[in-house]
Amino acid sequence: MELEFGMKFKIGQEGADPRELVERLADAGCDGAVIGTGKPGRIALEFAREARSAKEAIVSALRDVKRAVPDAELIEDTPDFVGLTDVAELIGVSRQNMRKLMLSHPDTFPAPVHEGSTSVWHLADVLQWLADRGDYAIEKPLLDVARVAMQINLAKEARALEAPVQKKVRALVA
Repeated sequence: MELEFGMKFKIGQEGADPRELVERLADAGCDGAVIGTGKPGRIALEFAREARSAKEAIVSALRDVKRAVPDAELIEDTPDFVGLTDVAELIGVSRQNMRKLMLSHPDTFPAPVHEGSTSVWHLADVLQWLADRGDYAIEKPLLDVARVAMQINLAKEARALEAPVQKKVRALVA
């Protein structure tokens, strides 16, 4: 099946010539990706990749990028962090409808990962909540990609914690 997802990377300045970078990425297997190089020190890739699973597609894409740009540091795997407008667009409802669902189900609607003037959720959590309600037809490939993207982003952040901090945090959030 064809799966769609994106990745954003921080890259070193050496070898950051956009044309050469795009060529290296294509040679490493990212030739089907749309590659953005507009921001210095950053690249963004949007993939439509054929694979048996979301995990296989995303892991192979990560491997291909690292082969082309060994110093590339993953910033974010997408789709993961979303606002209500993003979710509404993905499932074909209005932002107001999503807001109404969030406000009318405060006990069960997923908690945001950031709450403020603009709140942000893990897409997989919201899609799973919608699927569990049974009122919305959530495409399995989208939910699978969102789950893997969330797992990769969480693993990336967890690696940044020192081992003693990880242990304390696990005990507090469990």
